[in-house]
Amino acid sequence: MKLHRLAVSGFGPYAAHEEVDFDLLGADGLFLLHGDTGAGKTTLLDAVAFALFGKVPGARGDVKRLRCDYASPDTATFVELELTVRGRRFLVRRSPEYDRPKRRGDGVTRQQAQVSLTWLAGWEGEGHTRIDDVAREIDSLLGMSADQFFQVVLLPQGEFARFLRAETVEREKLLEKLFGTERFLDVEKWFREHRRERRQEVERLGLVNRDLVQRVAEAGAEEPPEVADPEWLSSLLKRLDEDGREAGQRAGEALGLREEAERVWQGARALDERVRRVRDARRALDRYAEEEPDLRARVAELDAARRAAAVAPARAAQDRLGAALEQAEARERAAGVAVAALGYGGEDLRGDAERFREESGALTALAAEARKQEEDRRRVAHLEQSVAATSRDLAVLVSQLDEVPARLAAARSAVEESGLAAARLTQVAGLAAAAAELPRVEASSRAADEARRAAVDDHQRARDALLRVRQERLEGMAVELAAGLRPGEACPVCGSDGHPAPARPLPTAVTAADEDAAAEVEQRAADRRARAEQEAQKLESDLAHLRAQLGDRSPDELEREHRSVLALAGRAESGQAELAELERQVEGALDRRGRLERDLERAGAQRDELVAAVAERAARLEEARGDFPDVVARRAHLSDLADALTDLHARRVAVAEHAERLAEQRLEVSRLAAGAGFADVAEALAAARPDHAVAALEERVRRAEHARASAETTLVELADVDPAAEVDVAGAEARFREATEVATRVSGARDEALRRAARAADLAGQLRAAWARLEPVQAAFDELDALTDVINGRGQNNRSMTLRTYVLAARLEEVAVAASARLERMSQGRYRFVHSVEAGPRGTRGGLGLDVLDDYSGLQRPAKTLSGGESFLASLALALGLSDVVAAGAVLDTLFIDEGFGTLDAETLELVMTTLDELRAGGRVVGLVSHVDELRQRIPTRLRVRKARAGSTLELTA
Repeated sequence: MKLHRLAVSGFGPYAAHEEVDFDLLGADGLFLLHGDTGAGKTTLLDAVAFALFGKVPGARGDVKRLRCDYASPDTATFVELELTVRGRRFLVRRSPEYDRPKRRGDGVTRQQAQVSLTWLAGWEGEGHTRIDDVAREIDSLLGMSADQFFQVVLLPQGEFARFLRAETVEREKLLEKLFGTERFLDVEKWFREHRRERRQEVERLGLVNRDLVQRVAEAGAEEPPEVADPEWLSSLLKRLDEDGREAGQRAGEALGLREEAERVWQGARALDERVRRVRDARRALDRYAEEEPDLRARVAELDAARRAAAVAPARAAQDRLGAALEQAEARERAAGVAVAALGYGGEDLRGDAERFREESGALTALAAEARKQEEDRRRVAHLEQSVAATSRDLAVLVSQLDEVPARLAAARSAVEESGLAAARLTQVAGLAAAAAELPRVEASSRAADEARRAAVDDHQRARDALLRVRQERLEGMAVELAAGLRPGEACPVCGSDGHPAPARPLPTAVTAADEDAAAEVEQRAADRRARAEQEAQKLESDLAHLRAQLGDRSPDELEREHRSVLALAGRAESGQAELAELERQVEGALDRRGRLERDLERAGAQRDELVAAVAERAARLEEARGDFPDVVARRAHLSDLADALTDLHARRVAVAEHAERLAEQRLEVSRLAAGAGFADVAEALAAARPDHAVAALEERVRRAEHARASAETTLVELADVDPAAEVDVAGAEARFREATEVATRVSGARDEALRRAARAADLAGQLRAAWARLEPVQAAFDELDALTDVINGRGQNNRSMTLRTYVLAARLEEVAVAASARLERMSQGRYRFVHSVEAGPRGTRGGLGLDVLDDYSGLQRPAKTLSGGESFLASLALALGLSDVVAAGAVLDTLFIDEGFGTLDAETLELVMTTLDELRAGGRVVGLVSHVDELRQRIPTRLRVRKARAGSTLELTA
């Protein structure tokens, strides 16, 4: 894998677009990445990881805040990486998910994560834009996971430095982080969980076995044994079977005795029943003889009631016909009263009724016209009210419309005035602001002028002091020249090498230092004067500009004008709204006036038409009403009279029919009484009985005859039975009950013995099946238990190494072999790594021991005893060894090595640089991340990250 170009925008600390040309950086095979702490060096490596895998390593990836907090809202956040892997050159562009400002309105919107892969060379085909497709393509090309890439591209020397000094537990955690052995931890956990599940199953089956043993022992009425086995089960079943046979024999004997006692008891009961029946038959014949005279009277009464049964219903029908005749006569009288009330005096009821009904029918059409006449009169009155109301509304609306033109003109004038004020508002506001600013500028100008005068005075005093010092120095120059004279050297003034009377220095003599100090004071005063003059000139110019802008108007006058124009401009929007509302109201009022005029015209026409129709219809109705209030009343009277005459005629016919039927029924009742053998109807009615009384007489006679016949039959049947015989039924029953109780008790004991034997046999089968189920499960658990102990570093595992530790030890051994070759070269053959699998002291798990063999002493010692520089070499060797092991043959053309070079001396640094030269052999590019100044001098190609408040930037030195 070789990197060509990296571009970041709005990513991490990089607020703007920044690019890294790895082809230029790696032209020499080695470059240095340096910069201030927190500037963003690691972010460049994060950007490479994010472009490839969509995430960054470590805790930075957990936060998921990849967008620069102070990037411009218009700046997009993305990473572009151009690289070559296995001869295929492609470009990956990826954007994280982040919030950006909305293009319209306030607030933010969520920008979704995006990615694209474009082929540039070495491969023909379409690129990818789906996140899953890009991930599969990159994984296929690199052959490494994201975690492995983070380990081998950026060598984590800091972790290996801690690894060298760590104890076994800490070293195990670091190795797990580097090699990602979580899956083996999952295997250990799976074995423990599986063993726990299998143990639960064994315990569950054992509990079932113990429960079955308990239940078998309970069935056999004995205590369960400490250890249940098949021999104990067989002896228990044999004993229960023998107990059942003995109980069955005793039950058979008891049942025989019970059957004999039952036979004797049933015989006594049968004889006692025959004696009782004979005695009851004799008592029944005696009762019949006593009741025989009364029985013959009941038979005669029953015969007379049967003969009178037809007369009583006929007489009841006669009574009903009489009541119906009375009701018909009452209805006839009521109908006559109703006809008289209607003023009728004729005789032909049917003829007059037909004639009156025909007259009523002829008035039906006129009755409908009468109802229509009333409705039309009400409509005329309603229309007159509507015309009056509409006329009033129209008059009010017309008067309101007369005022509209003046109101519209006033509203339009107000809108125009507000518009002009809004146009002048900016100019007036600027003048008001200038007027408000004038006092401050005047005061500042006065203060600046005062400061200028003071600066001029100070400068003049400093200049005078400088001139005075220079004059004094010139005057004392002889002393200064004398101080530089040396015996035998020529005088710089006269050239003589003899100095008979050199000038002597005075305590108050001025030196060159005094002159320089005075000159410096004068220069500072001159600078202050220049700044004060510039400030005064600027404020004087600003003051002149303000006064020219304001003219002769006072600030109060301009402020009042500004408030007035601001008020007028503020009413522009409301004035427009009021004008629009007034115009809308005028338009609505005009529409309403048109509607009212049309409604008034339509209502007047309808009223005139109805008035004419009502007048024409009134003449016809007046003629047809006769002596009645109106046609409807006359028609109702004729209809009621016709109905009353028809009803009276029907009532008279009904009375005649009821009288004829009553006479016929009276003759039928007399004929029936004579035919039944009675002297008259009264005698027949006296002999008649209700149906229930007849049924009671028949039942009484029948029971008496049946009792007599049954008693005579019983005496004939049991002629050999002595009614005076005594039978001991109670004694025979007591003996039977006693035999039954004994048989029941013995049978219960037999059933209980058989039930126990059957129950025990059934449970024995279940227990044997449970033993059969438990045996293979127990064997499998024992094997799993031993294997789990071995995997977790216990039991037969004499090295106390868990599976995870074993894998880590194997990986550590590979790393140690690969790292030893590099460590020997960097240490000039002195050190190499030694991997140990022995268990540590006090039961510490083994397999992760890592020492160094010192060729100088020939002794093996802990890696933590190395010095700082030696520890750096060892950690670098381990990191490079890890890179070789994890990459597993993958070509990594670009490699980054982290900080740690500051602990090396010059000679060791030279060895490290030699090793790095070997790394970049064959086209490999190595990037060093370091703050060491010496590396900046040794490595000409450098990429510097500069930190600033507006975001970090990149500077390339090649």
